[in-house]
Amino acid sequence: MKRTRIADALKTPLSELGKTLLIQGWVRTFRNNQFISINDGSTLHNLQAVIDFNQFDDATLKRITTGACLSIRGKLVESPAKGQPVELKVEQLEILGDCDAEKYPLQPKKHSLEFLREIAHLRPRTNTISAVMRIRHAMAFAIHQFFNDKGFYYIHTPIITGSDAEGAGDMFRVTTLDLNNLPKDEQGNVNFKEDFFGRETNLTVSGQLEVEAYALALGNTYTFGPTFRAENSNTTRHLAEFWMIEPEMAFYSLEDNMDLAEEFIQYLCRYALEHCAEDLDFLNRRAQEEEQSKPKEQRSELGLIDRLQFVVNNKFERLTYTQAIEILRESAPNKKKKFQYPVDKWGTDLQSEHERYLVEKHFKKPVILYNYPADIKAFYMRQNDNDHAPGKTVAAMDVLFPGIGEIIGGSQREERYERLLKRVQELNLPEKDLWWYLELRKYGSAPHSGFGLGFERLIQFVTGMTNIRDVIPFPRYPGHAEF
Repeated sequence: MKRTRIADALKTPLSELGKTLLIQGWVRTFRNNQFISINDGSTLHNLQAVIDFNQFDDATLKRITTGACLSIRGKLVESPAKGQPVELKVEQLEILGDCDAEKYPLQPKKHSLEFLREIAHLRPRTNTISAVMRIRHAMAFAIHQFFNDKGFYYIHTPIITGSDAEGAGDMFRVTTLDLNNLPKDEQGNVNFKEDFFGRETNLTVSGQLEVEAYALALGNTYTFGPTFRAENSNTTRHLAEFWMIEPEMAFYSLEDNMDLAEEFIQYLCRYALEHCAEDLDFLNRRAQEEEQSKPKEQRSELGLIDRLQFVVNNKFERLTYTQAIEILRESAPNKKKKFQYPVDKWGTDLQSEHERYLVEKHFKKPVILYNYPADIKAFYMRQNDNDHAPGKTVAAMDVLFPGIGEIIGGSQREERYERLLKRVQELNLPEKDLWWYLELRKYGSAPHSGFGLGFERLIQFVTGMTNIRDVIPFPRYPGHAEF
């Protein structure tokens, strides 16, 4: 008999009850030697299987423990109990995998997220992490669907690279050299010519530069893959390994870029509301409980589902960085020195507290800031010509959300060879590594734009999880590469 997913069994109309099903999953609880609560990961809800203990020997009943894996054949009937439409009357039962109840770390009680990170191989069996992962899957599918429906091409950009897209230098090195016997050149430096690739290579921090090359041939492109940052950041918002969605579009202006970013993020939030209602409702209740434990002044004004609707139902406010600085300088929190980082002059790099103030207090809607100071942005961003001092600002844009601050960062890219080369030289970036990127501006250069969305930041927003380590299956951060 073919297995039926519990999600499908629970949706069986009452008119179709009485049929025999094969259910397979893991025991959540076993009560009174009679009621098995079983879950197979297809839904938040468990299915109750009712066993007649007189039909099974004691040895079998003792093996039905929390965490054990069962295969159950039985008749699906209407449940007399409240809170569940159907239940399974057990006819045959097979234990596929035993579980020592005394040693099993996931006892049927509430566990802290910190504890669950220590058993990341088992934590997807909890309601919270399984709900997050089902939503993560839905968002990944929605991302590909959005771009496919708009005629974009999905480009697999390299994970091993010789260039640093952000110019940050915090990269993981890739090498096959013997670390106990490193080859040296005449100057006493490590001789990477003897390495696998014949040069220094690293794990990528971004697929942007490579996908730009394909945008300048295919038009509308995107990459969606893992990226790596060797920053020693032990925060709730940073990972050493994370996923990025990076679209790049030929013939797009900064305004076109902002239009696409707004449409994209609204599409994803709408998709979550329409397709993940069950899991969102559970996570919303969980977030509400978490909010109640915070001091009143730190509580969010919007619930999880409210935040998603807030994004879907509001046209994003657009204003320049310069306008935002004036609003922040004149704001009550700034004047009363309530900001942790005071805003006193143009050129200040905005912090999450400033971005959230603009979204949650001042405009009460999502915000897109654009035309940032060149000094606080990456080398590849297009320099604006309408400044009093050329190069003072760049055609950059950030999308700001409630509860999180910046969620998308992007820009129109600098398509002028001389301008880009000058910027590379000003920042002392290695021209030898960027030769091909510069060369794209020599052979049929075109205006083009793009942005980046950190997938885990998106999942944090959609699920309401406060720590980014809880929205990726196996988190990588300083001192932790377990599993």
